Formats: sequence, structure tokens, C-alpha cells
Amino acid sequence: MRHQQTGRTLQQQRTSLPPAEVLASAKEFFSRQSGIYAAFLEKEGPTWMSLRGQGGEEIAVAATSEADGSTAVSASSYMFDAQVALFLTGLPPAADAATGVVS
Repeated sequence: MRHQQTGRTLQQQRTSLPPAEVLASAKEFFSRQSGIYAAFLEKEGPTWMSLRGQGGEEIAVAATSEADGSTAVSASSYMFDAQVALFLTGLPPAADAATGVVS
């Protein structure tokens, strides 16, 4: 039997924002959370960042350009899974390349 938390630690989303905007949005989003849910930049690269929150909890975010012009975003955290989900669902969705329909 799989541990229930396992499915929530890595979350993914596609968005219309370019990778740099996704990472800037993540920095702003997590730094303005209240109290124990705030997290601040620890390390970063061109397509990823690591943030630290209360008790040393890590949030990892990566954003890469896809061939269809969308951006694939992955975010992972053990304790901040609800905040990660809130961040990802707040990103503008990507349009499906074949149909032009927002997914």
C-alpha cells in the first residue's frame, strides 16, 4: 500500500506564463503567505528555485518551456502541499496546442 502523502509531494501544472514569470510569481506568492506558511528564496537557477519555510521545510519549483509554447511547472513539498496546490491552480492555464482550448 502506498503512503497517502506520496501523491501530494510532487504536483504539476501547465501554464501560459513563461518560466521566468512562473518563478517570479512563486517567489512573491510564497513570501506573502502568513505566518507558518511563508517561505523564502534559498537557491535558484534559470529554471528552478528552492524556498525555505517554517522549520526548514523546503519547497522546490521548476518551470521549463514546452515545444507547444506552454510552460511545464513542477513543485514539490512535504508539508506545504496545500500551499503548492494553491499556487499552481492560480497560474493561468495553457491552451491545448491542437485545439487552442484552455486546459
